[in-house]
Amino acid sequence: MIRYQKIVSIILLLLSYGLFSQQPAEQPTQPTQPPRQDVSSESPLVQIDLEDFEEAEDWHAKATSPLGDTKTLKLVQRGEIRATDDENMRPPEGEALSVEVDPNNPNHILGVKTYFIDRGFDRVEVKPPHPYVLKGKVRQFSIWVLGRNYRHTMYLKIRDYRGGIHKIRLGRLDFFGWRKFTVAVPGWIPQSTRFALIDKNLQFISIFVVSDVHEVGGEFYFYVDGLKALVDRSELVYPGSEIKDNW
Repeated sequence: MIRYQKIVSIILLLLSYGLFSQQPAEQPTQPTQPPRQDVSSESPLVQIDLEDFEEAEDWHAKATSPLGDTKTLKLVQRGEIRATDDENMRPPEGEALSVEVDPNNPNHILGVKTYFIDRGFDRVEVKPPHPYVLKGKVRQFSIWVLGRNYRHTMYLKIRDYRGGIHKIRLGRLDFFGWRKFTVAVPGWIPQSTRFALIDKNLQFISIFVVSDVHEVGGEFYFYVDGLKALVDRSELVYPGSEIKDNW
């Protein structure tokens, strides 16, 4: 009888040892934390569409010459917008579809007509109804231009947050067809980088064309589309930037 009890005790001991040995060791619990968002991984450069000229009826032109007719006209795009100096340069896909490609929703461009007589002096300025205020630090401007092979020169006019007016040269219009002008904003132009409603940031005022001293006077046409700005907002994104100081 005693021997039987010893055997049972040994069997129970072996069974209990096997059960406990199969159980995995208990892991210490770790507090769950939300994944950390790396703000620096976001691209600080943002391209802003200043004007696509789909609602360009309120743009107006003013010329120095008293002769001829100066006016603007919103036109339906006909044909393809493609750079004459680069076969691969085109507007983004679906952005500038002509009336032949999309008859129900074609792209529109802005045409400007003027008259130059005083060579090297006369100019025409084309303005939106109000200046465009740009939040952040503007790195560059770009615009598509349709030229008629005149040597006149196109500029941008901008205003800094101190009220100073600056003229940035885009290029000469001595080419046939479309061309994309891209110009960097000079570093000496003062800009505010803070992102708040009360800031005085860079403002787009107008585009203007100055007649060339060697060009024959008379009627002058040009067309524009896709005015954009590349803005650097690297100093605007940081933990806590979601709270705006505008209350």
